[in-house]
Formats: sequence, C-alpha cells, structure tokens
Amino acid sequence: MNKGTSSLLPLTGVKVIDFGQYIAGPAVAMILADLGATVIHIDPPAGPLWESPANATLNRNKLIVNIDLKDADGLQQARDLIDEADIVVESFRPGVMKRLGIDFTELRKKWPDLITLSIPGFASNDELRCNWRAFESVIAAQSGVFTDMGLNRVLMGVNPSFSPLPLASAYGTTLAASAVVLALQSREKTGHGDHIEVPLASAVMEGLCYNSIKVDNYPERYKTQREAEIERRRIEGLPMNVTYDELQELLDPFYRSYKCKDGRMFYVVCPSHKHHAKRCLKTLGIYDDLVAEGLSEEEDTYLPLSEWKSDVSLGVYPLPKFWADKISERMKVVFMTRTAKEWERIFGRGKFPGAPQRWLQEWINDDHAETTGLMVEVDDPEFGPMTQPGPMVWLEESGEEMLEPRARRTVEVAAALKTLRALPTKLPKPKPALEKTGWLDGVRVLDMCNVIAGPHSVSYLARFGAEVIKLDPATPNYDCWNTVIFSLSHGRGKRSILADMSSPEGREVFEKLVASVDVIVWNAPDRQVKAMGLDVEGLKKLNPEAIFCKLDCFGGVRPGPRTNYLGYDDLVQATTGIMLRFGGTMDTPEEHAHVGTIDVMCGFGGSLGIAAALYQKYRTGRIGRPRTSLSALSGLAQIPFCYDYERRGLFDEPAGREVNGYDELTRFYYTSSDRFVLLSAYEADVPRLAGVEGFEGLEDLAKEDRAAFLAGVFMTARASDWVERLQSAGIGAAVCENIETIRAYSSRPADGRPGTDLGSYSFSVYEDHPSGHVITQLDPYAIRPSRSTIYAPEPAEKFGKSTRVLLEELGYGVADIDDMIAKGAVSETWSREYLPS
Repeated sequence: MNKGTSSLLPLTGVKVIDFGQYIAGPAVAMILADLGATVIHIDPPAGPLWESPANATLNRNKLIVNIDLKDADGLQQARDLIDEADIVVESFRPGVMKRLGIDFTELRKKWPDLITLSIPGFASNDELRCNWRAFESVIAAQSGVFTDMGLNRVLMGVNPSFSPLPLASAYGTTLAASAVVLALQSREKTGHGDHIEVPLASAVMEGLCYNSIKVDNYPERYKTQREAEIERRRIEGLPMNVTYDELQELLDPFYRSYKCKDGRMFYVVCPSHKHHAKRCLKTLGIYDDLVAEGLSEEEDTYLPLSEWKSDVSLGVYPLPKFWADKISERMKVVFMTRTAKEWERIFGRGKFPGAPQRWLQEWINDDHAETTGLMVEVDDPEFGPMTQPGPMVWLEESGEEMLEPRARRTVEVAAALKTLRALPTKLPKPKPALEKTGWLDGVRVLDMCNVIAGPHSVSYLARFGAEVIKLDPATPNYDCWNTVIFSLSHGRGKRSILADMSSPEGREVFEKLVASVDVIVWNAPDRQVKAMGLDVEGLKKLNPEAIFCKLDCFGGVRPGPRTNYLGYDDLVQATTGIMLRFGGTMDTPEEHAHVGTIDVMCGFGGSLGIAAALYQKYRTGRIGRPRTSLSALSGLAQIPFCYDYERRGLFDEPAGREVNGYDELTRFYYTSSDRFVLLSAYEADVPRLAGVEGFEGLEDLAKEDRAAFLAGVFMTARASDWVERLQSAGIGAAVCENIETIRAYSSRPADGRPGTDLGSYSFSVYEDHPSGHVITQLDPYAIRPSRSTIYAPEPAEKFGKSTRVLLEELGYGVADIDDMIAKGAVSETWSREYLPS
C-alpha cells in the first residue's frame, strides 16, 4: 500500500503485483510492502487457495483484488496492473502462469525494466518433479528435512520425524525477497530488469547447507558424544532406542536445558567462546571447585589434540564425557536455586548466552517482543485487533514507520490501478546489454561477523559478484569447531585477514579497511558497535558513504529489555517456542535439529537489508543502516501459527516427537519397500484420492476410520510407486528421502559452475579443497536470474591466508607487515593445520 511521498522507507514508490498463494509468494510481497513498496495482491474470485488467519499477516499493507484469470476480461485486468508494475511475483508450478495467459518472457520483451519472480516448489529444469503438486510438507519430505531431523531423533529411533515449521517457504521467502531487491538496486545502475526463479526445494537445501556438507576423514575431536553413540550402535548392530532422559546425558553441559526452581526449563548455549563458559561457571559459583579438580584451559586450542597439555579445555566443544558429566551434575543443582526468569537476567547482564524455554503463545504476548516491535498490532477487518510478527528487516532511520502496518483491504481493480498510476516510475536509461554481469559486481564488503548468521549473509553476497573481505581477530575468540567447521560453508568467496583491533597498528588496519569498502556487516550488540566507532557518528568519520548492516539475537526496531543480551539460533528457538513445540512439553524441550535453522534465514534477511540500503543509496543518496535479528526472523519460520487475536482457539499445531503429520490426509505412511511416504492432501482431494488404484472406498469411510484404511493400502506397494500414482492423479506425495542419498545422487566434481542448471538438487565435490580434505557441499544455486550472472564462490581459504596480500593492497610495505606480525598486531594464521586435528 502506498506509504506516501514523505516516507523514508527504502522501497517507497516501488510497485508490486503479487499473484502468490500459500506462504512464500505472499510473504515476499509482504516484506516488500513492509519496506514501503505499493503491493496489489491478486486472489481468485473465491478467495485465497489457503484458508488461514496467517493470510492477515501475509497480506498486510496490501490492496487485494479478486480476478478470474481464466476469464478474458479478468486476464486483461491483470495485464493492465502488470503494465504499471516494477515487480511481479508468482508462486505456482512452472508453466502455470503462461498457460493462464501471462508469459513473463513476453512481458519482459515489452518491459525490459520489469523484474519478475517465480517461486515454484521444484525447479523448472527438474524434469522429474517440476510438475508435482508441491505442498510444504512434500518439499520437506523429498528434500530430506523429515528424515534428517538430527542426532537426537536418530538416537531415539524417531525417523522420519514431522515438523510443522514451513522451512522451505521461510528460506524461499528470504532468498527470493533479497534477490528481487538485489535486482532492483542493479536496475538503478543498468536500467535492466530480470526474471528470477527460486525453487523452494533448492531454497530449503540452501537453508540446511550446514547439515548436508560432507568432510572426508572428519577429525575425531569434533565428534560429539551423540555421534559416537550412533556410530557404536551401528557397528554393534544395536537398535536406536535411547530414551529422552538417557539422551540428556549425552549432551554437552553448555549446550542443553536445565530445570529451574519454578519448573521451567532454561537453555544454556555457551560451549565455544573463550569467555562464555568460564563466565557461566563463575556466576554459578562452581568454577573454582572444578579447576581444583583438574578442569583446565589450553593456551592454544588450535594445536592438534596430541599436543595439548590436558585432555580437556574449557570453552571447546565438545567436552570429553568425564568432564561433561561432572559439570552437568553441578549445574543441575545450581539451576534449581532460582527461577528461569532470574537466570535469564543473570545470564543477560553477565554477557553469556542462555534463555528460558517459552511457548509461542507466551512469546507473542511477551513484553520484550511488544516493546521492540518484534510483535505488532494490526486491526484486521476479519479478526479485529491482531498480534502479528513485526518487521523482519528494517533500516534504522525508517524502522518506526514499519511498526504500524495497515490491515489488508479489498478494493476494485479500478482503485488498484489508480493507486499504481499515481506513482510514476523513473528509471535510468538502459545501458547496452553486453555480457552477463552480477548484481553486485564492483561492490566491496567487509565482514566482521562470527558463528553463522552474519558470515553466511556476506558469503551469500559473493555469488552476485561482491568482493568480500573477512576480518577476524589476530587470535581467535571461538574454538575451531565454531570457526573452521562452520566457515567451510560461510567462508566461501572471501579473503581472510587477521588483526588485533585493540592495538594501534591493528586499529589503523581496521580503519583503512572500513574506508575502502561499500558495506560493513557485523553481528554485535549496540555497545560493541559504538565502541568500535561504527555507530552513526563514528562511521561518518571513517567512511560517510559506507552502509553498515547489523545482525543480533533479540533486537527489534526499538530497544527492549533483552536487546543487548547475547544469543544464538538455539536461544531464539527456546525463547519463541520452537523447542517446546518440537519437544512437545516443558519437561522435554528439543532443539529443532537442523544446524542454523534460524541463523541462515537471518543471514538471508541481512542480505535483503543490504540490498534495500543499496537501492535507497542509488535512488536517493541516503545512506541507510540495515538491521535484522534472529528473533525477527523467527516469526517467518512460524508464520502459519504466529499470531493472536481475541477469538483465537488453542495453539494446538502439531508438537512433540510422536506426531507424524497434521491429520490422516497429511502424514507419514509406511510402505512395502521399508520406506515412508508423506501423503499431503486436503479434504477436497478425497474424491480424487478415492479414484487412485488401491484407494477405492475411501470416500465412504468415516474420518476416524481413514487412517487405518490408508495405512493398510500403503503397505501394498512400494513408496516410489505410490508417489508416481498419486502425483499423476494430482495428489501431493513424496518419499521421505534423506540428505545423504540426495547428495550421493546429485554430486559432481567441482567445475566452477553454480549448479543453477542442474535441477532442484546440486552438490560439488572438491577433491583439492585447501583444507586437505575431500569436501562435498551444496552449490550456490537457489537464485536463478535469466539476465544476470551467478558466480560459484571459491572454497573457503584458511583463516589469515590473505592477510599479507590485503595489507599490501592497503599500502603497507613488506617491512611494515613483518613488524606488525612480529608484534602480534596482525597474523597470517590461527593454526598450522587448516582443520586442526
């Protein structure tokens, strides 16, 4: 909806036509609308294809028109709206829009500045699956999401394991939204638009890329107790039947939940930072006793284990079982002395990460969520006053405008056209179309981030042509599990420099780097940002043209009680109800098992903020400061049920490890091939399902008798046969695949291609990876523009490898560099081995 010409929102004046249905398409347009774009959403005459209160969130700030695209007059109305647009979004199967009479290729011939976005379930070049009926759960099952639900579920023998989180749509939304705005900022420089495809299957694989990487000869030091137990049981032929309570004793003491005085569980996440675990134990009052009993800290944990003075070092993950058990037992006792709320304040003020387990309903109505704008109020025409997730990405100078979104409003097509025509589009003269280029060619980025969300955000930018410099301390703050292992994924396409920014020489290097770049990205609380001179006034002195993007854990548009508390993905899962939903009860919380579930989503959100700030800079000259947080993106991860209103029923979405779906029509079924099928059907599909061979008579059964009937039917044929039969009949279904199989069938020797031409799944095998290990990892392939280039970033280099080269580029001579290295102001490495053994 038009925010008005006085708005400071970065996408003010941008016009979007949203044909999207279900989640991803409407969510992309919602985010664009939140950022100031004028959005017209098109529904069929009978209304949205998905009936859910979540549509109130997905369509806020939009004008809604009802158009029948199968009618000639309706088709012309849609074309008239498109003629006024900058961006057109659709989320159907490949070819559906063209069959309806809206051909994006022809549209872009007419309007070469137009940006079109398609978000199919599976890639248009996936010959096997492109025409599948691809609901959220179908994509998840086919992509290994349910079969690779993590070490806990494997050990407990729960495989496959259902989750209602719409991960494919959530990742697809942030990827697609960032791609559209990157194309928009590129259009300001070139005058050319683009067509972009973002398959949801590819998007969910990118979101779970930390789960699918394979490192040959993976060093034993990084294997957790759980991984060792899985290996032992497989070798000895033992069943995976560990109970929940037994599983807790295989967890690291700094990576688990503890029961508090009030009966609430409290999640601790401080296993890998050199200060966090020590601060935790000191605050709990048990540090000195443990040290007296032999707990030690290695001076250099990046040495091979064979060179350590002890078998344990605090601040290194995972701890040996002896020490893990000893520390956990002490911590259990101490946590029972205070309430979870007390511990939250103690951890937050003590600057080490931990958070109480909360239900989603509690989070939606949480004081911090309300104060910060992580939850906002919208007076919806159907549901009345409604609490919805707040802005997911914002710019500091205009974020306040986003805290009062307008409710969705249905209008006539003429009114929608009038709104669009009141906003003339001013574009630069198109430059001659020569060879393909990347959207971010020539943009230089300084990455100061750690762990996953921030570094992943910047690595993502490299595929579009950005030059990325990774700046880290001369000596590491985190252990090598947290830095080196994760950086195999998020270090791609970066040059690494190590500098001690607390030293005069290191500070000078930092300031020269800041002065040389267009964008700076850091995941840090405001107090650290100010101390580094990267607040608004400080950055003006260092580089007034630079865009500074900040990511954190609990931040929102406004400050709140927990804004400066440290935290990671896991703590947001605890705070926002994801762990309690996955585990099922307050006594059995479980981390949503995929590594970086919210982290990667937040990283893509950061990139979207950077894209919006670049567009604003090119368009208006204003230098914005994009922001996002893990907490802000948790709303997208739970968008089907993340809302509240006066007449809302129970928060009763599927929860716990025993749940196998939503109902008898959308759940797992066992088959004769010893594999599970995910059936995904609606009540309206029952007549069609009854027409499939083997399902005759389903229509006549009472609902309570369907599950037993279907279970019997599915046992009469192989999983792959059922999927073929059901999909041929237009019924959603997929084999519950696993990531290892997908990787095995979709891998090729690394050849410099990004994988965008290889269907829904694509991996590269790096035989000569600089780590010395053979590494197989997902390709950077979910974003597929037709006009612009996607680059395959180089493998992650060893930390510090480019220190000398970058210093030379900054004007330092060989003697100066040698002197700084001797003083410890800069470093060329953290370890002898790339991946310490």
